[in-house]
Amino acid sequence: MIPRYSRPEMVSIWSPETKFRIWFEIEAHACDALAELGVIPAEAAKTIWEKGGNATFDIDRIDEIERETKHDVIAFLTHLSEIVGPDARFVHQGMTSSDVLDTCFSVQLAKATDLLLADMDALLAAIKRRAMEHKDTVCIGRSHGIHAEPVTFGLKMAEAYAEFDRCKKRLLAAREEIATCAISGAVGTFANIDPAVEEHVARAMGLQAEPVSTQVIPRDRHAMYFATLGVIASSVERVATEIRHLQRTEVLEAEEFFSKGQKGSSAMPHKRNPVLTENLTGLARIVRGFSIPAMENVALWHERDISHSSVERMIGPDATVTLDFALARLTGVIDKLMVYPERMTGNMDRLGGLVHSQRILLALTQAGSSREDAYRLVQRNAMKVWDSYQVAGTASVDFLTELLADADVRNYLSEEEIRDRFDLGYHTKNVDVIFKRVFGEA
Repeated sequence: MIPRYSRPEMVSIWSPETKFRIWFEIEAHACDALAELGVIPAEAAKTIWEKGGNATFDIDRIDEIERETKHDVIAFLTHLSEIVGPDARFVHQGMTSSDVLDTCFSVQLAKATDLLLADMDALLAAIKRRAMEHKDTVCIGRSHGIHAEPVTFGLKMAEAYAEFDRCKKRLLAAREEIATCAISGAVGTFANIDPAVEEHVARAMGLQAEPVSTQVIPRDRHAMYFATLGVIASSVERVATEIRHLQRTEVLEAEEFFSKGQKGSSAMPHKRNPVLTENLTGLARIVRGFSIPAMENVALWHERDISHSSVERMIGPDATVTLDFALARLTGVIDKLMVYPERMTGNMDRLGGLVHSQRILLALTQAGSSREDAYRLVQRNAMKVWDSYQVAGTASVDFLTELLADADVRNYLSEEEIRDRFDLGYHTKNVDVIFKRVFGEA
């Protein structure tokens, strides 16, 4: 975790203090269940909670023990025995290290996901506000980076809203997938611990009992989880890339907020660079990259190996912390995004009316022309406009004027019929329909 791209609440989930506190709770809840079953004395379970529940675990002491034992769970249990005293011998009865590690990892991922879901809600709210604000702000739609037909900036925002709404649904499913508990002992047979203990710990920790867990929780769950984070990161990158393109000098239809005193370049004082969205593009690559090692973790040897362990110690914190930061940053970008409707209109007008070419094509076919002839007639007039645009950067030839002067076109269409096809409102007549699909009737 790099502090530059981290937020404190998410970081705290992955701190040693939080981890050891969760480890203790897993062990203590297991002791409660064992006491109910008569396996350990009830007073011992009570003492473990009383002494360990109020303890501050000494991270340095645990590290010191681990340097000797070369085992993190044993180091923790040894330190816990120093705190609890003789009754600590009842801790970890019939359990294996993975019971603690995997269940803790599930708790941490579930808590991290709750923060990510809150991030998603904030982002969705910001996108919706901007969508409503610019529902009727007309701009050019582009395919292959080239002017196509008119859309609205609100539709661009509505598309982003629908995308992140899908992401939220996927994240909810991923949370459910990942939130399982395994307290099944060595190789997962419950030979030395009653399945009721697992059920008790699962309820206490807000998890579901894993149906069958070998000695570890199956890693296909984790693969699905981190793949979901990768998909969300890809959606972050898509929106960030759109904004970066719109901020290019030749386009400049939208722009990241540039604060007073901000500097864009160490060498060129005039620069206003899309640094936030470029940053988001890079962070998305990192989060997406974690999905591959998560998938490679699925194929463990037999009932358990620990080849997954080192991977998850990295990708668990790094993926969630980075995505948390990225979602919050994107929310800020959307919230403060500078939008320039006049520039959008100006850019659209630079091609001299070519955005209406399809309407003329369709009108010609409806008037009796074959599609091939109609395409040829429209294209030969459109290319005149394109040629003039290439020279000056703004079309000096007007598409409407060329069409009106083309005798072959006029054989099919009257002046009024041609002019009628240049109505900009035609392209936005179904915006309300789309908005109702995305946002509902309200």
